[in-house]
Amino acid sequence: MPRDTAQWFRAFAAQTLGTSALYGEWAAAVAADAATLALLERLPEQQRQPPLVFAVASLLGARQHPDDLLGFLREHEAELARELAERPMQTNEPNRCAALLPALERIEGPIALLELGASAGLCLYPDRYSYDYSGRLLHPADGPSPVRLTCALGPGVPAPTRLPEVVWRGGIDLRPLDVADDADAAWLDVLAWPGQHDRRDRVRAASDVVREHPPVLLAGDAEARLEELLALAPASATPVIVTAGMLVYVPAAQRARLIERVRRSGARWVSLEGAGVVPAIAQQLVDAGETREGLRGRFVVALDEHPLAWCGPYGESLEACPSGSGA
Repeated sequence: MPRDTAQWFRAFAAQTLGTSALYGEWAAAVAADAATLALLERLPEQQRQPPLVFAVASLLGARQHPDDLLGFLREHEAELARELAERPMQTNEPNRCAALLPALERIEGPIALLELGASAGLCLYPDRYSYDYSGRLLHPADGPSPVRLTCALGPGVPAPTRLPEVVWRGGIDLRPLDVADDADAAWLDVLAWPGQHDRRDRVRAASDVVREHPPVLLAGDAEARLEELLALAPASATPVIVTAGMLVYVPAAQRARLIERVRRSGARWVSLEGAGVVPAIAQQLVDAGETREGLRGRFVVALDEHPLAWCGPYGESLEACPSGSGA
C-alpha cells in the first residue's frame, strides 16, 4: 500500500520537535500544501523520505531561502528529482559507535570491521574516537581523540571499558562517499539537520580521521557484494559485520535475504536497528515481555541477533533491555 505522503511529513514534523525548528516548519508546510505533495508523489516512495528531500533541497540551496521552501521546490523541481534519484539516504552519524561499543568490546581482537550501508565509513573507526558515558571517559590508547562521542547510560547499564582492536576496515554502500571529495563532504554537511551544530562538527571531525586512514569502500548492493568484501579482509582477523540504521531502507524480501547471507557468512554481526526490523531480535524482545506495539519507534543494539540494550537512534543513549541482558 502506498505511503501517505502528507502523513509522512506530518510525522516528521513531530519527530523534529526540539531538534530542528526549521525542518519542523518545512515538514508542516509540505504536509499542508497539495501542490507540493503532488510534486513529490510523482517520485518513487524511497525518494520521498522527508529527511532525504530536505537534505537534497539544502544541497541545492534551500537553506538560503528558509521562508520559501515550497516556492524553492517548485522552482528546482527538475534538479530535485535528478538528485533524489541518485542519492540514497545516508545518515552517517559517528555517534552510533557509542552504542555499538558494548557489543564490539565482547569480541576478541584483532577484528576486521565491515559496515553495510557505510556511506563515508565514519562508523568504521570506533577505536579512534573518545567516549563520554554519563561522565565516564574512554579514550584511544594514544590519548584523547578530536572526536568525542557522548552516550547517556540508563540504570544498570555499565560503561564499556575497552576499545576494539580494529586492524582492517571496509564497507559497502549504494553510493559510497569520499570525505576527500569536496562535493561528497558538502553532502555529508547537509545531512546534519539545521540546528544540529554539534552533529555537523562531529561529522567534520570524524571525516578528518577517515581522511588520514581511508577504508576500503565498495559501491553496490550489500547482498551482492558481501562475499567480495569479506574476501578482502585479512584472514588473521575476526570479521565483524556492522549494520547501523540501514536495514529499514532495504525492501522486506531483499532484507530477509541479506540477513540470511550475514548469518551464513561466519562473521559476527553487530547491529543498531529498529527493534522490529530483524525478526529474531524482535521475537526475543516479545518473548521477554515487550509488546509488538512497544517495539515501534525504538532502537536496539544487538550482537549476533541477541539484543543487548535499547539505544537511541544515533547512539545517544543506552538502556537495559526487558530481557535483562543489559549492555
